[in-house]
Amino acid sequence: MNYIKLIYLSIFCGIISILSFFNIVYSYYLNLYLNLNTYIYTFLVSIFLSLIFYISKSNDEKKTTIYEKILTILIGYFLLPLIIAIPFYFSIYNLTFINSYFEAISGFTSTGFTIFNNINHIDQSLILWRSASQWIGGLYFLFSIILLIDIFDNSFKKSLTNFISFSKLETLKQSLKIFFLYSSLTLGIFIILNIFEIRMFNSLNLAMSIISSGGFLPSNNLSSILTENSQIIIMSLLMLISFFSIFLTYNLFFTKNHNLNFFNEDIHLLFYFLILLLIFFTFLNFDNNFSELLLSLSSSVSNIGFSLDNNSTNLSFIFLLLVMIGGSFFSTSSGVRFLKIYSLFKYSINEILSYSRPKNIYINKHLFSKEFFQLNEIYKYFLSIIIFIVSLLFLTFLLTLSGIDFESSFKLSILTLMNTVNSSMYGLSDFSFYDLQIFTKYYLIFFMIIGRLELLTLLIICKKFLFKN
Repeated sequence: MNYIKLIYLSIFCGIISILSFFNIVYSYYLNLYLNLNTYIYTFLVSIFLSLIFYISKSNDEKKTTIYEKILTILIGYFLLPLIIAIPFYFSIYNLTFINSYFEAISGFTSTGFTIFNNINHIDQSLILWRSASQWIGGLYFLFSIILLIDIFDNSFKKSLTNFISFSKLETLKQSLKIFFLYSSLTLGIFIILNIFEIRMFNSLNLAMSIISSGGFLPSNNLSSILTENSQIIIMSLLMLISFFSIFLTYNLFFTKNHNLNFFNEDIHLLFYFLILLLIFFTFLNFDNNFSELLLSLSSSVSNIGFSLDNNSTNLSFIFLLLVMIGGSFFSTSSGVRFLKIYSLFKYSINEILSYSRPKNIYINKHLFSKEFFQLNEIYKYFLSIIIFIVSLLFLTFLLTLSGIDFESSFKLSILTLMNTVNSSMYGLSDFSFYDLQIFTKYYLIFFMIIGRLELLTLLIICKKFLFKN
């Protein structure tokens, strides 16, 4: 069978087995025996599948097609949460299969929707498992970008590498780099949160949520965890780690020849965030609360979605717009991506000006790069936006048919496709996923996965089945 497909699934089943083993040790250490057997089941199933996938792989040197790579990613998004759902399904909380799978998908896609109404009543080991599901999901998402690198345009590729395409060796090299960066940043976030006197258990869970752009909290609300302004501010700054490229710190400290292409997107994002700060604190700071507004802003642009209980909903529409824009391409955040929207806007303005002032020459390139963006890249950006709008309208329609009011359906559709948790910042903090109809949960499961995939992959799949050439 296909080498890429099986080795990819084998690696992540192996990582799940490591995380489940960690939960077993954690449960024994703190005498948390209520759900101990569920992690043993998960460990046995994941290690078995990891070995089966590895043994069944073929060393055939035949080049893997882009369709096979996309299929591999899709299989992983449906299969791996089935394993992650085992502790939920066999826990003492009598969850149905659909509720267990919904929770697992929500964690694995780093969305944060939960069927639990009271997190404080959940066993600590299961809370840790929820956070771990986000962590591995964020890693899976970053690996999938490397696997699908060939479908992306050159301007994005050059922010990562000078290679036009990746061989198996280069794919392995970049994947290992991502793993060590991802793990190191998680550890760094954990240490910083501890320095600011946030409880160790909460720091560990928050670290896994922040690095993965996830939305699971270890408590019912963030206000009970962040009790001081200094904690709120440092939390806001740490959330920006998943807003910028995961390679930013690596390129800053380890790249010998600092090619501006490697920092192109991050420089744009820095100016974008600073402009947002200026606008928010000059015109939209109605409550004169610097720390809370900074938290909401950082949480929205990074697609995490955390907010404090006393957060005002007056700016919910603006925060939803920021969620849709998203952050860096090579980060765990979702969104349409700022650089795509900026490129489309600049190209459109230049086209309009070229007709009104035909004697002038207008250059289509990014501010901090020598590279010109090509017309085929603009077409891809435009198609991504169209696919997002169609998906948004379709999901909103399905949710309204399920009996949810239009405003909530529209907001929930945006958050689902952008893999952002519902919170008071968006006016949906009291929304109950437990009470949703079964088919509605399946809709949300499907579109959470769609939101995590690069939208362009949908077009490639459609092209494969609808057109012969």
